[in-house]
Amino acid sequence: MAQASSIAAIVVTYRPDIDTLQALVDALLPQVDRLWLVDNASANIESIRTLAATRGIDSIVNGENLGVGAALNQGIATARAHGHDHVLLMDQDSLPADDMVARLGDALHAGGERLAAVGPAHVDARTGDIAPFVRIGFPFNRKLRPASGEVVDCDFLITSGCLIPLHAIDAIGDMDAGLFIDNVDLEWCFRARAHGYRVAGVADAEMEHRIGDRLHWRPGGRAIVHGSVRLYFIMRNRVLLYRRPGTPGRWIAQDVPRAILKFLGFSLVVAPRMANFRAMCRGLRDGLAGREGPDPHAG
Repeated sequence: MAQASSIAAIVVTYRPDIDTLQALVDALLPQVDRLWLVDNASANIESIRTLAATRGIDSIVNGENLGVGAALNQGIATARAHGHDHVLLMDQDSLPADDMVARLGDALHAGGERLAAVGPAHVDARTGDIAPFVRIGFPFNRKLRPASGEVVDCDFLITSGCLIPLHAIDAIGDMDAGLFIDNVDLEWCFRARAHGYRVAGVADAEMEHRIGDRLHWRPGGRAIVHGSVRLYFIMRNRVLLYRRPGTPGRWIAQDVPRAILKFLGFSLVVAPRMANFRAMCRGLRDGLAGREGPDPHAG
């Protein structure tokens, strides 16, 4: 980074593929000052402990799945207690370029005090496509594909790869643990912008990433497919976000028809249709009831 700082990477794990996690850890260690694995009751916890021990890194092991938001908050609190002033938030299946953190740090320093977070360009590990950064609009979003060297303001960043100064978290607040999994990043970015902060994408910082369980081919392109367990949270949490005071009205206006299309597509086209239908119905019902936390119906 362009100025002295201390960066702690927080990697949340839940039943990770150990080879993929090892590649992530090995890519991060030269780029950060400390790394914590925060595990949410993985069945393969001994393999995770072994990896942590062989790499000399720290781990926090939860006895139950607390969700992504709570696990991130645990890592952030631990990093703060150990004197770090920045956190790098990471998913277990991402792979950063070897200069990603340095490029993010330079952009964050240049952006000033009101820049709350910066994130890399995400390269789909399956297709090689680079996901655009997004400015929310109505009826359609504006997709930003910055040229090399550019840093662009956007309306949200996905969690993995976000570099955040702790002074921004102090001002904006922790991650919303009640959302459990989906839209934790969206909600925090919306809240940051409601507090007068900016978030930005850095074109030259790159990271391989994988969203969804698989891709579904359809007329007009590809669709990201999540399993029925995630569809519960995807539907519930978007309804919860509709009620959050920091959520932009234009996002709600464009998300309602998107939710309808997703409901129809995953109920009528994408298998397993009945399981998807039931999960989404439960999610919508619980969202309308204001229910947070884990799926109370999960076995």
